[in-house]
Amino acid sequence: MQTSDVFELLRDGHPRTKAQLAEAMGLARSTVAARIEVLLRLGLVIPHGGARSTGGRPPSLFAMNPSARVVAAVDLGATHAVAALTDLAGTVLAEIRAALDIADGPDVVLAWVAGAVEDLLARAKRPVRDLIAMGIGLPGPVEHSTGRPINPPIMPGWDRHDVPAHLQRTFPVPVLIDNDVNIMALGEQRTHLPDVPNLIFLKVATGIGAGIISGNQLQRGAQGTAGDLGHVRVAGADGVLCRCGNEGCLEAVAAGPALAAGLRELQVQAATTQDVIDLVRQGDRDALQVVRQAGRDIGEVVATSVNLLNPSVVVIGGRLADAGEHLLAGIREVVYQRSLPLATQHLQVVASRAGAHAGVLGAAFLAIDHALSPEAIEAASASVA
Repeated sequence: MQTSDVFELLRDGHPRTKAQLAEAMGLARSTVAARIEVLLRLGLVIPHGGARSTGGRPPSLFAMNPSARVVAAVDLGATHAVAALTDLAGTVLAEIRAALDIADGPDVVLAWVAGAVEDLLARAKRPVRDLIAMGIGLPGPVEHSTGRPINPPIMPGWDRHDVPAHLQRTFPVPVLIDNDVNIMALGEQRTHLPDVPNLIFLKVATGIGAGIISGNQLQRGAQGTAGDLGHVRVAGADGVLCRCGNEGCLEAVAAGPALAAGLRELQVQAATTQDVIDLVRQGDRDALQVVRQAGRDIGEVVATSVNLLNPSVVVIGGRLADAGEHLLAGIREVVYQRSLPLATQHLQVVASRAGAHAGVLGAAFLAIDHALSPEAIEAASASVA
């Protein structure tokens, strides 16, 4: 048993005595004491008062110290950016939001990211040396092993750009990059569905994509494109061109820009996804019908995914989820009709509870999981041994 094994037990936030740790791990109390001493020196574990005494001096409790270090988390969308600083439990210490066009290219966008992280550290009164890792979500396909975006359709100038190396010029820490919907799935699960090991998070906004968690593990696929449901062909969409170059894609008929275009054809003024949402909230009949049909189109693809992956929960997030129950009703209508009865017996199709924070929270957990991995803990332990 290594130091990281002791630390992993304490990551759940529950204080334990050395005796409790020794019993749980089947180790001698002296061995556990040595491991705890290393974690205390690293600052990752702190004493937590005293346990109830059975006679004599009460035994000491030990718990993870979430404030020992901080991570930076960034969620970059097509036209927005969110950056946050969190502790090692994922608690947000400071946050910045801005309108930022991803099409401005990596030099402009990553300069904003670096400036935002410096500002967040200053706001939280934490020195740069406390920063242990960074997590970033990008709105396009990402080669997870390298952190490089690969042929991202809405990110001109970003193809194969070395995002981690770019940011490590300013912050010499691990930089973890993933697709934005993957980090949204991670953020939703960790903060609101921790007991759900199998879920699909569907983001419906300027584009459509899914983050898949199966067996408590984020599924990225061989090249990092798992969950790209926006480019699945849907019935009745023949001839509708998609920005990917194909026709009939789900995104081309059910994403925010497609719905706004559909409303304009009906002589309803709608230029953006937010316009569609506002019209739904105002009770506009055409907008309600367009959004409900988008839900049905999305449900057609989700039904196949439910049969294939058998999740317990399908979470609907992204900007268009703000249209409320009208979108969800269309999705549920088709999913429950077309998926296998056993697959839908206990299936829930729900709106995201993390909402606009899902992405930045997921980016934080991406960084935290790397920084507190067994490999990282063992490397840090060796440096103080």
